[in-house]
Amino acid sequence: MYLRPDEVARVLEKAGFEMDTLTPKIYGYRRGESYVYVNREARMGRTALIIHPTLKEKSQHFAEPASEMKTCDHYTQFPLYLMGESQEHYGIPHGFSSRVALERYLQGVFGA
Repeated sequence: MYLRPDEVARVLEKAGFEMDTLTPKIYGYRRGESYVYVNREARMGRTALIIHPTLKEKSQHFAEPASEMKTCDHYTQFPLYLMGESQEHYGIPHGFSSRVALERYLQGVFGA
């Protein structure tokens, strides 16, 4: 069982991220120069946290991604995926089974 999107959002807020974007598909969170999305459509939570593609390699030391990538026209802070038919932005999706696991991941990838 994975954390649901609303649970991921609460952990992000506790870790100092501030929501600055809200759409039916995503919550967008910023902390300093770091930006992440919460995929509100991930009801089971497997792809609830979406990180910037440039963090993929660094983040693999702390958690395996749920899939290679996730595209969405709402990930406007992330780069465009130019290989697809539609012009959508993309990020790397992750799911976490506990708040502690997500907190450790955030600490490892984004620091204190």
